[in-house]
Amino acid sequence: MARYTGPTTRINRRFSMAIFAPTKAFERKPHLPGQHGPRLRRKLSEYAIGLNEKQKLRYMYGMTEKQFRLLFERAKNQRGVTGEIFLTLLESRLDNVIYRLGFAKSRSAARQFVGHGHILVNGHKTDISSFSVKAGDEIEVRDRTSSRQLATRALEESTGRGGAPEWLSLNADALKATVNRIPEGSEIDTGVNVQLIVEYYSR
Repeated sequence: MARYTGPTTRINRRFSMAIFAPTKAFERKPHLPGQHGPRLRRKLSEYAIGLNEKQKLRYMYGMTEKQFRLLFERAKNQRGVTGEIFLTLLESRLDNVIYRLGFAKSRSAARQFVGHGHILVNGHKTDISSFSVKAGDEIEVRDRTSSRQLATRALEESTGRGGAPEWLSLNADALKATVNRIPEGSEIDTGVNVQLIVEYYSR
């Protein structure tokens, strides 16, 4: 299954939560899409509930089904609580880190920002959005006018998001950041029940 590139408001309404940045249309009509959306009440099976939670998280991080499943398998093969490890791996992706720092206004914009070669990790150009950062990694926007203009504009627009999380240190003036530590799964709030995803993939 390819990465989703369609209307974001429709997905927000389908799952009744702001998976993508909320729009005025979603705020005006937060119910299910379609003629009967406001009154429609579906009784979902356990399988469907797990599938919905999986789709929410996959859309949220902008991954294909294959990427998502492979990352889950990687989490499952590590020692510890699979759901928390899975969230940690998702948060450690370079595109997500760029989004968390505010260098891009959305994860899809962050993925494009990384893919176009605007980011250095430990002094080396890194254009792979799925690159996993590690504690101690230094991330910076390349010293090019176009790169810095894009990042500066995104930082100005992301002021309402509350700033970078505790596991990242941001120097907004220099457009640089340091990964203090890898986040713990318990401190990552996605609004998605990850345990249901674990059960879904365990069927």
